[in-house]
Amino acid sequence: MACNDVLRPGHVQLRVLDMDDAHKHYTKRLGLIETGRDAQGRVYLKAWDEYDWFSVVLREADEPGMDFMAFKVRDTDALDRLEKAVREFGCNVERIPAGELEHCGERVRFDSPTGHTFELYAEKDFHGNAVGTTNPDCFCDEVKGMGAHRFDHCLLYGDDLDGTVKLFREALGFDLTEQVMDGDLMIGAFLTCSNKAHDLAIIRHAEKGKLHHASFYLESWDEVLRAADLISKYDISIDIGPTRHGITRGKTIYFFDPSGNRNEVFAGGSTWYPDQPTITWTTDQLGKAIFYHDRQLNERFLEVVT
Repeated sequence: MACNDVLRPGHVQLRVLDMDDAHKHYTKRLGLIETGRDAQGRVYLKAWDEYDWFSVVLREADEPGMDFMAFKVRDTDALDRLEKAVREFGCNVERIPAGELEHCGERVRFDSPTGHTFELYAEKDFHGNAVGTTNPDCFCDEVKGMGAHRFDHCLLYGDDLDGTVKLFREALGFDLTEQVMDGDLMIGAFLTCSNKAHDLAIIRHAEKGKLHHASFYLESWDEVLRAADLISKYDISIDIGPTRHGITRGKTIYFFDPSGNRNEVFAGGSTWYPDQPTITWTTDQLGKAIFYHDRQLNERFLEVVT
């Protein structure tokens, strides 16, 4: 049921330990643009090629991690339909009034079996991208740092993987593009509401509600390599890469923000159409599935979450 009521990932709210350090990382290093701050002290950011007012919200807190991830839906009728669907699924649901996040309309917030909080919304003010919509150029001269094009997806860790996969497939209409299986047990799921390789990924994990990474899209392998140069130049804590995934085929590098939240920038990736079969990876090939080139996993990549 891809390309239905849910259009795409819309925003993520991340907890950071020090706002000044986080702001420097996400603007000067990752290349996002600040679009505002609110009375709660939250900072709103967007990538240069995004149209909406924000895609990342930073909130200063005592521990890092993700507060919620949101998806944009087709219209207010779709929002009503999906609210009913997640209620009937058994989620705890609340309506968040328009304006609670600045420049964003009413949101439907709901929990999930893995302990993560998600939101749906239909309306958000346009800020505009850096090149306009009439005879636009292909790039922006003023982009900073890695020059992220957009917020792309999150990888989340939680215990009841089967329940959250069922929620997203049955109530929200996502497709399962790829899966990792240990015999009959699913340990990883890659879900899409579009024709991307994934808009959300979830890994089975003993603890509920954990964030593995928030990911941002770049245009090319050369841009991923430039991101690696910047990570070294500015002594950003690196996890692994540059390398390539077998799952999704994306070219990637992973690193950490100053609070310990993992970020990814990546390029490429496979294309999904709803008539394609789900790709299955088995645990005996997990190294190749995750890091296609060296075919080995590092413990930090598997275990460090916020």
